[in-house]
Amino acid sequence: MENDIWTIQAALDWTVGYLERKGDENPRLSAQWLLSEATGLSRIELYANFERPLSMDERDVLRGYVTRRGTGEPLQYITGDVGFRHITLRVRTGVLIPRPETEVLVSEALTLLPPVPKRIAMDSAPEASPDDALGAQRPLRAPDRGEVQPATEVQLAPASSMPSELSGPLRVADLCTGSGCIACSIAYEHPLVHVIATDIEPEAIALARENVATLNLDKRVQVVQCDLGEGIDAKLMGTFDLVVSNPPYVPTSVLAELPRAVADFEPTLALDGGADGLDVLRRLLPWCARALRSDGAFAFELHETCLGEAAALARDAGFTDIRIAHDLAGRPRILTARRP
Repeated sequence: MENDIWTIQAALDWTVGYLERKGDENPRLSAQWLLSEATGLSRIELYANFERPLSMDERDVLRGYVTRRGTGEPLQYITGDVGFRHITLRVRTGVLIPRPETEVLVSEALTLLPPVPKRIAMDSAPEASPDDALGAQRPLRAPDRGEVQPATEVQLAPASSMPSELSGPLRVADLCTGSGCIACSIAYEHPLVHVIATDIEPEAIALARENVATLNLDKRVQVVQCDLGEGIDAKLMGTFDLVVSNPPYVPTSVLAELPRAVADFEPTLALDGGADGLDVLRRLLPWCARALRSDGAFAFELHETCLGEAAALARDAGFTDIRIAHDLAGRPRILTARRP
């Protein structure tokens, strides 16, 4: 195709064939994703414009994308962003890519907090529907592309008009924040949450701060470089409503079984959880015992083979209301519990 006119259909067919030969597990989806990114068109628009020629710039960009994908590099690293729940995040090499399992972690974490207050208009207008509490902050996305559009701004009623138990901020710690996907999602979806997000890796800290700033969450999400919670002010111990974490949790023996796109491109430090996958959990539990207020809770994402042992460790550490939640594939994935 070097000297031919590259229409969208021809480029799509060529890309699918090339990625098939390279062993891509879903070459058509990958080709659509890369061509959409190279042209700025949604996947639906690609099929509506099959005869449109690609510009030379678009051809060059697509070649670069396809070459990288042919080596097994994850699509998210190539395009530089990923949709996560109701937000779009920047991603880049050196930092773990947010996954659907972690969206489930955020869902479970939010259920452990007091619910989002109903939004009340400042001029005492009729009460909004329950969905408005989330919908008012939810970004609008262009079809198929996850592009964030400005959402309509809705003001919260004064704290005095909210339930007294929610008149102050809810304090959350997100340990091993990576891209900041958990911290940003919880703060985005719950307007009373203030998050301290930590990570030990400079690359993760820089990316998390970038995502926080892009989502205009600077006033409610603080990103701190440290090992787990060691950099969090000791004066805050005993005041946290929630601790959430997606720590390194893959048992070392399982690392060799990971797909090439994960093993070859994503940071091992963010994956390796030690012999049984629970090395970091054993450090998280005593920190949670100090950091959480009475009736405060934690939510951790863990390897599917580890949840039974993790629950026993939490019970031995004195936590109550211990629960195991499953991911979208039906595998045990999330451990939650409360401090008595």
